[in-house]
This record gives sequence, structure tokens and C-alpha cells, in this order.
Amino acid sequence: MDKETRMEWLVKRVAQEFKMGDVVNLGIGIPTKVANALPEGIKIILQSENGYLGVGPAPEVGKEDSDTVNAGGQYATILPGGCSFDSATSFAIIRGGHVDATVLGALQVDEEGNLASWMIPGKIVPGMGGAMDLVVGARRVIIAMEHCAKNDGLKVLKKCTLPLTAAKQVNLIVTDMGVMEVTPNGLMLKEIAPGLTFEEVQACTEAILIEPDKVAV
Repeated sequence: MDKETRMEWLVKRVAQEFKMGDVVNLGIGIPTKVANALPEGIKIILQSENGYLGVGPAPEVGKEDSDTVNAGGQYATILPGGCSFDSATSFAIIRGGHVDATVLGALQVDEEGNLASWMIPGKIVPGMGGAMDLVVGARRVIIAMEHCAKNDGLKVLKKCTLPLTAAKQVNLIVTDMGVMEVTPNGLMLKEIAPGLTFEEVQACTEAILIEPDKVAV
């Protein structure tokens, strides 16, 4: 598969992780695309930490509302029944354990479920956003990212080297190469992207992957 097709597979694969009625927070970047890839018949409630429940798809060109944006500053819509509120209420929802799942990007993630997603030392960053609250407040943490960095650097590691966003909070990692579950024994490769082999995924992964009896492809 080419890169575009693999990214499409990634997004659709993440979208299979939800059930009807789940309250889901989608992070900036790749995670935002998940909302448009949900399986037929599955409806979720999207929560945005800047103060919305019931976020809908991007508006049609010319129908944007500058007062309605998602956490990444992109124009958004609110579905019928949705609502808006202040940041205090939004983070009370997150910290109170009312978000079923959050899907976040990452700079690094490791075999212990540690996550580094907010800064690279020496580079100016706008801030950590709501990620530190989401990873401890959401019932399930899913990482959606490219398997390797743009410079071909490894991102799925034995131990994160960048400052952590959270320790041991990640449940599932979905990349353009496969699906990895964080277990007490390490990362289990549950599924491999079409066209790849276990050996190819392992070669791009610093952590030692656990190969189940039969990996789905």
C-alpha cells in the first residue's frame, strides 16, 4: 500500500474501536479524521475539550461559524442535541471519568504504555493542551500515529526518551503499520496492515513485539 492508503487504513481501524453511544475525544491531527470513518450504524458523541459535546463534521465551505471550532482551531459543527459550555465544565467531564475513549497522536510511545506527546526539548511549543488530563481521565487511551517519524526515526520504543505526557496510561496503539495492545508483558501485535509482515513491522519498532499465535492481516 502507498502512504495515503495506509493512513486511510489506520483511521478506519481506529474507528472500529468504539461502540454505540460512546463519548469520545479526538485529538489534533490524524485522530480528527476518525469521525468521518465510523462503521455504518455506529454513532458516538464527540467531546471537545474547548467546551462541546456533540461535535459534528466540518461545515460546508461558506457555512463556517468562527465561534464554532474544535480543540485544534478547525471549523466544526454541532449536531442536534449537542451543547457548549465553559472550560471548567469540559474538564470536569474529562477528569470525572465521563469520556469513554480518547484518541491522541504521539511523538513517542513505549512498551509500558508511556506517552510522550507534548514537547521536544529545545523547540518552542504552544503548550500541552488537554492531553495530560485526557490520558488519566478517559477510560481508554488510543494512540493514532504514523509508525515512524518523518526522518525515519522510531516512535514505538522500549522506553520513551522525550518528556512524558503520562506514564503507563496507553491501552492501544494504532499506526499505519499495525495495531499493538499494551499488556503487562509488553506490546502485542494484534493486527498488521495489509501488505506487511510481522518482520517488517518489527524492523521499524524498537520495542520487542509479542507475536500472538495468529496475527490478523
